[in-house]
Amino acid sequence: MVIGIFGESCTGKSTIASELSKRANVKVYTGKDYSRLAKNEEEAKRNFAEMLRSHETAEEVIVYVISEKEHLALLPERAVRILVTAELDVIKERFTKRMNGHLPAPVAAMLEQKHGLFDDEKHDLHVKDAEDNLSDICDNIIGLCP
Repeated sequence: MVIGIFGESCTGKSTIASELSKRANVKVYTGKDYSRLAKNEEEAKRNFAEMLRSHETAEEVIVYVISEKEHLALLPERAVRILVTAELDVIKERFTKRMNGHLPAPVAAMLEQKHGLFDDEKHDLHVKDAEDNLSDICDNIIGLCP
């Protein structure tokens, strides 16, 4: 089984993946973790996509945390897709904490530009704030898995 958790930076995707890994035996990949599978990035992407496809119907669960829209293409067709969103001011606040209390104007502009980037993507569950009811969110995701 493959679970894709995707959305903008600082929306709570990793928090959800971490909680899922505490509850179940899942392997978590994030972003470009696939690059470890080959020296050439394109080959690594192909290998990773094939590995995900081979797990579509497997009992072993792989969670792939995605912050870049281009990586959605690596998910197999039958992956469970979880869209994670947050309000722009919440994202900026979380990103500011990540950057030791200072959000440079170019970073703020980038966050504004990317806000809503994933909103129209196909998904099985939409999580609007991952810090609220984390236990319930994970229960809902587990409930989507066959």
